[in-house]
Amino acid sequence: MVLTREENDLLTRVGPGTLAGGLLRRYWHPVAAAEELTDDRPTKFVRILGEDLVLFKDRSGRVGLIADHCAHRGASLLYGRVEERGIACAYHGWLYDTEGSCLECPAEPAGSMFHLTVKHRAYPVRQFVGLYWAYLGPLPVPEIPRYDVWVREDGIRKVALYPRLDCNWLQAMENSVDPAHLQVLHQEFIGRGQKPVNTTRGYTDLVRGFEFSEAPYGIVKKRTYADGHMDQHPVIFPNILRQANATQIRVPMDDTHTNIFFVHFLPVRDRDGYDDENPEVIYVQPFKEPVAALHPFTMFNLNSVLPQDHMAWETQGPIADRTVERLATSDRGIVLFRNVLKREIVKVQQGLDPLAVVRDPDHAMIDTFLTESLQEGWYDPSGRPGGSTQRQEEPIRA
Repeated sequence: MVLTREENDLLTRVGPGTLAGGLLRRYWHPVAAAEELTDDRPTKFVRILGEDLVLFKDRSGRVGLIADHCAHRGASLLYGRVEERGIACAYHGWLYDTEGSCLECPAEPAGSMFHLTVKHRAYPVRQFVGLYWAYLGPLPVPEIPRYDVWVREDGIRKVALYPRLDCNWLQAMENSVDPAHLQVLHQEFIGRGQKPVNTTRGYTDLVRGFEFSEAPYGIVKKRTYADGHMDQHPVIFPNILRQANATQIRVPMDDTHTNIFFVHFLPVRDRDGYDDENPEVIYVQPFKEPVAALHPFTMFNLNSVLPQDHMAWETQGPIADRTVERLATSDRGIVLFRNVLKREIVKVQQGLDPLAVVRDPDHAMIDTFLTESLQEGWYDPSGRPGGSTQRQEEPIRA
């Protein structure tokens, strides 16, 4: 399934007015850890889906997400002064509430109603599992789905914010339906005492085959091993991998940069003192040096699984050129994911809700086979990030 240039652009471009961007705007996306907004630091710059925005918390505790450039003369609201009623531009004091309504234009004559004519771009924000989430799509606003990793009450959660990925979001997501890479790319870290036949095959010969099937929330991939063992976990449409005990949420900043948020679930018996709205947050250090450079002018450390993934994704280029790739039979999950993306883009164009959008606020918890993954034990029980999610005695099966 070699893509044309037009098809590649269709699936990768995410800015305002693009078709993939229109699809992604139908979902809630994390934009920051809740702890990042404080009394001393009440604003944070956010770039998401090609839009420059400012997340802020006013003195009344309300949180908003509004366009960065003031409607007056374009100064950044990142430097605005938060007040009881909202955020005031540092340049001329135009005051906005969390819904983008202009409440005051100080330099206008007494009694002027000019401020009532000003409406600034603003988006809904919710706090959930220690993160602020934003919805950039049309009304009515859907629900944040109650996936098991996010809402189960027989454990605790930890959040990890990963280094910025300097490439298009689709490169990370296609990796999620590419189970064949695991036994080769990550062979140094999944053997646990065993050695592969050679570095070309890695642990490929341990795998008998792969299967992919659609679910109401995405694509489930199953891997069957030569010893008869089978494991499965899903790609939650459109931009989440649920693997081991975590969800990896890939949020496009723009066409060539992606933010990645992990939410880990750790089964524990004692939840005393745990606050689900304020879990521990871990900030993962960059995987490359220089941090801001691109291949081949930077080097990845490759000292664990996730830096290896970032290397493989970024070295394809800021936006992978899918017009020249050579897909094989092991890439059928990638073909399926692309076809689902195209199908769901069409649904949005028809005015329909795409896959995995949830409207019912009282919907039941959504099972993503987390119990099976926990029973397998393919995760670090400390919840610390590092990309090593395997048992001590066997190769990883994830």
